[in-house]
Amino acid sequence: MRVLLVEEDREVTDILQIGLSGAGFDVAVAWHGAEAFEIGSKELFDVIIMDIASPTVDGLEFLQKLRDHGVNTPVLILSARGSVSDRVGALQVGGDDYLTKPFAFAELLARIFSLIRRSRRTQESMQLKSGELWLDLLGRRVFRGKEQVKLLPQEFALLEYLMRNRGRVVTRAEILQYVWGYNFIPSTNIVEVHICRLREKIEQPEKPKLLRTVRGAGYMLVDDKQGN
Repeated sequence: MRVLLVEEDREVTDILQIGLSGAGFDVAVAWHGAEAFEIGSKELFDVIIMDIASPTVDGLEFLQKLRDHGVNTPVLILSARGSVSDRVGALQVGGDDYLTKPFAFAELLARIFSLIRRSRRTQESMQLKSGELWLDLLGRRVFRGKEQVKLLPQEFALLEYLMRNRGRVVTRAEILQYVWGYNFIPSTNIVEVHICRLREKIEQPEKPKLLRTVRGAGYMLVDDKQGN
């Protein structure tokens, strides 16, 4: 499980990093809002832990920007400010939970695991996975492993259809109907062009091929273990 820790206080960061690593988390650290957004918007995390009171992090602005960017990773907010208005304001801009400092590490862990369980239940119907290929339907994002793959809208729709039919050969006509809404097969190579572009984006050197052409039949997406 991966955690992004956004905290300016080096001592607190060291303590949390050691504790979270000991609990089995892979911890990434960001020291300010710009760095946090750069990492949080491009990499996959199970949860983000952030101190909104830090003068250089500008937590609420970072959180709002992250949500506007379509990132739905659960966010646990840490703060020395514990008034009702502080908690409500942080939750209104996209926070999922709020923990007031000082806190017990056991409670922090319990809240993290609760957020992850809740998020996974919510996201089950909003994501598609095939090996290390991961498609986020809500955020319209695609990853292969930790690397985000930038797709155009029709490329995204094509990959979504192939992932929904993983392991099954889909015909050119089926793809045209799903992606472009055509009820006939026009004299165009639009499917072939988009399949080629998709291959270039989701396949990586020295890794198994994911997208197969079945001559005379169509195309099939396979997971990493089935790749060539």
